[in-house]
Amino acid sequence: MSTRLWDRAGSLPVPAGQRARPELVALPAVELPSLDVLFAFMRDAERRWDTLRMRIEEHTWTAAGEQLVTMEVFVQHPGAARVTTTEPARGTTGNYEIWLSDGTTVRTYSAAHRLATERPVRAAVRGVDDPDMPGMAQVYRPVTSLPAETLPELFIHPAGYCQNVLATGACAILGTSEVGEREAILLRCAHPRAVERVADRPDYAVEVSVDRDTGCIVRLTELMADVVTRDAVAVVFEPDAPLPPSAFSFRVPEGTTTIF
Repeated sequence: MSTRLWDRAGSLPVPAGQRARPELVALPAVELPSLDVLFAFMRDAERRWDTLRMRIEEHTWTAAGEQLVTMEVFVQHPGAARVTTTEPARGTTGNYEIWLSDGTTVRTYSAAHRLATERPVRAAVRGVDDPDMPGMAQVYRPVTSLPAETLPELFIHPAGYCQNVLATGACAILGTSEVGEREAILLRCAHPRAVERVADRPDYAVEVSVDRDTGCIVRLTELMADVVTRDAVAVVFEPDAPLPPSAFSFRVPEGTTTIF
């Protein structure tokens, strides 16, 4: 167990201007890695494949009962990504949101509101990758951007989550598990400091399953007093999968209002 802060989310293993390759090709085949090694391995997760197909099912439990949200994700480096979000309990007609990017432009569509947007990719903050900046002030530069503050972003780009959330709590590697017939390393973090106010309590904990081959997160479980309040699982996780020709195309339906 360790509470020492890990601050290498923004560390680049190769000079800028080249296609970044992972610092660690693979984890040790037999023994479990240290936290520092695991976090560094997770930071470079998206650099271990060229395409990805993933479907995340997120279950949450609140006073209103159980809610299920699904996210279908396609990624093709560099730049192309699509995230389709649905809530099965609301039916399929008009119940989806699409986030689509080619690396230059981001398009979104909400079927429920019949609203679309088309905007340039948000420019990155300048100066935060200066090597003279403290490690905690640097940020991870993704190969392919995904919608911010979403589960696909967290699962595929876990560097910021490792640095800003997991490293702020008491972490322990519990062993190995299996998620979708793939071996994963199970990590538990007790009471991380960088959380929403509602979870700022001493019995809050997070359990994360890390795919042993790629370093992507494939399961995230949040607990309050050992009661599961959120469980998000990658029920489909296929790195280097062939993607359909229509994966990154979308035609806005007639009658849609487009806003900037």
